[in-house]
Amino acid sequence: MLLEVRELTAGYGDVRVIEDISFSLRSEELLAVLGPNGSGKSTLMKALMGLATIHRGKVLFKGEDVTGLKPHEKARRGIVYVPQMNNVFENLTVKENLLMAGYTMKDELWERIKEVLELLPPLKELMGRKAWTLSGGERQMLALAMALVRNPELLILDEPTASLAPTVAERIISLVAHVKESKGVGVILVEQNAKLALSLSDKALLMVSGRQVYLGAANELLSRGDISSLYLGIR
Repeated sequence: MLLEVRELTAGYGDVRVIEDISFSLRSEELLAVLGPNGSGKSTLMKALMGLATIHRGKVLFKGEDVTGLKPHEKARRGIVYVPQMNNVFENLTVKENLLMAGYTMKDELWERIKEVLELLPPLKELMGRKAWTLSGGERQMLALAMALVRNPELLILDEPTASLAPTVAERIISLVAHVKESKGVGVILVEQNAKLALSLSDKALLMVSGRQVYLGAANELLSRGDISSLYLGIR
């Protein structure tokens, strides 16, 4: 098992935002984390990465207890987190962003960048552009590329399609699914467009008010009209 989360309760300081969250993820699986605004989805992602206070529970990565590890220690083990905002260096070019993403690598860095550009070919034409000049979709593609340069085993994406046009959002989520299949990584995806996310995910975790109300196959959640219409607006 790539990741196991056991009865995780977390928040910020003394404030508890999520309670008793449990799920598991294998390599090459995509888990969609869904729910209304304020349900604790981003807090869960931060807790997994060591950026929130964990009050109770465990996080196991490939069988190792990584609950108390710092973010850089988790990153070294192959867990890569892409936040919703501030996920690229705006004043650097696309090329410089990719180099920064792999600054700890040496001889293999350019080989990694070449591999990533083969997965995300539109970036090849943007290498000299400053990140602040990119469109929203191009910027999210760059953030994804920077994460892939680090050669993750687990990729955590917090709303990569926020504020994007529907067609661009679909392209980004399709790229994420393609990366999962081609690189064999496990992916946890927080996404507001539930129908789009579920159509490309293997599993789904639905959160409401800091608690999980559904965990199972993504296609089954789509068929559960009582839940999907109430919490996700899918009819």
